[in-house]
Amino acid sequence: MDKELLIEALQTDNIDEFRSEFLELHPYDQATFFKELIKQHRQLVYHFLSPQEMATIFENLEVEDNEYSEMLAEMTPDYAADMLSNMYADDAVDVLNELDKDQVVSYLTIMDRDSAREIKELLHYEEYTAGSIMTTDFIAIASNQTVRSAMHILKSKAPSAETIYYVYVIDDDRRLVGVLTLRDLIVNDDDIMISEIMYDRVVSVSVGEDQEEVARMMRDYDFLALPVVDFQNHLLGIITVDDIIDVMEEEASDDYSKLAGIADLDTIDRNPISAAKKRLPWLVILLFLGMLTASLIGRFEKTLDQVAILAVFIPLIAGMAGNSGTQALAVAVRGLATGDLENESKLKIIAREAGTGVITGLTCGILVIFVIYFWKGDLFLGILVGISIFFTLIVATLAGSFVPLIMHRLKIDPAVASGPFITTINDIISILIYFGIATAFMSYLTS
Repeated sequence: MDKELLIEALQTDNIDEFRSEFLELHPYDQATFFKELIKQHRQLVYHFLSPQEMATIFENLEVEDNEYSEMLAEMTPDYAADMLSNMYADDAVDVLNELDKDQVVSYLTIMDRDSAREIKELLHYEEYTAGSIMTTDFIAIASNQTVRSAMHILKSKAPSAETIYYVYVIDDDRRLVGVLTLRDLIVNDDDIMISEIMYDRVVSVSVGEDQEEVARMMRDYDFLALPVVDFQNHLLGIITVDDIIDVMEEEASDDYSKLAGIADLDTIDRNPISAAKKRLPWLVILLFLGMLTASLIGRFEKTLDQVAILAVFIPLIAGMAGNSGTQALAVAVRGLATGDLENESKLKIIAREAGTGVITGLTCGILVIFVIYFWKGDLFLGILVGISIFFTLIVATLAGSFVPLIMHRLKIDPAVASGPFITTINDIISILIYFGIATAFMSYLTS
């Protein structure tokens, strides 16, 4: 793609050259080029391209939420409405969801009536559900048709359908009764009835299902599209694989944000104030938890006064607890996110993590005993630190796996049990274990 040539064509008002080069590009490349343009050049593009052509760009555009509003404001209202009418309904909904309600109403009022009705239906569904990401641009036929008549419908509706690989079969009440692929239509004789070749055991998803569960189903069944039905099995729409890829990226980003203790990692903040606003809430919470850790250490001031060497190993104990807890947390959150832990006994999970904690704790504890003995020449000090690490890793591993399970049971996103949160909690636990053991055996340390 020759960006300089395209920009030069824009600046010199050479419409023919711009259209000739630009429309030869892949839609993704068109969207990428458009996204990088300054406002002045974007406004020229609106004059060079029709609303239908701009619709293709917006369907492939990946921008920050507020940028949709800015770009639509650069267009005339009629141009923007026409463009939204020519977009696939689910993509148009994604754009409109980022606008104010007054703006949405304004665009819907001047849009094509059929497109506006279709978009209104999708806007009513709760965000992050199957209904909010489905499209109504699908192909449906009746079971009492022949392959010949089905192919005729397919050809007439293909230009506006989001995918033609799956064709859905409905009854007179629009209930989903079967599905067949484009291959099924091609390889069978024209006079064969659809009811004879369709698959009647259709895998579908409820309109209110969480989008994360939909993504899991799409992954498990390797579908290119998944039908969406209501409680009476009426076919409402379909979810295509390209939308599911976006969902998976969105969910992964959301989980990672929570694990990192940040409000939102979907976009990179160029503004330090905006970035600080996202990070401060967790940091303030962790600050107070950290002060709790400091106050606990203060309670063992007498122990530290008598055996100052104990302070040297505080970072070691706390660091090992945090690392172990974060490892267990990552495994638990991923298992819950992918559904791998859904059907597994919670007692079995806890027993497995406890066993892991015992093995890692015993190994690290023995290693640290030898290291401290050869380093400081004090066998009992090594044993004390080794025992502390042993119990700390067991408790930290259990906490890292148990907290997400509890949150999942309470219908709270387990990723909220973020890495920094688990690390700070385990710091507190490790300090209690370490100084508790040290205080109990003080006489041996001071002798």
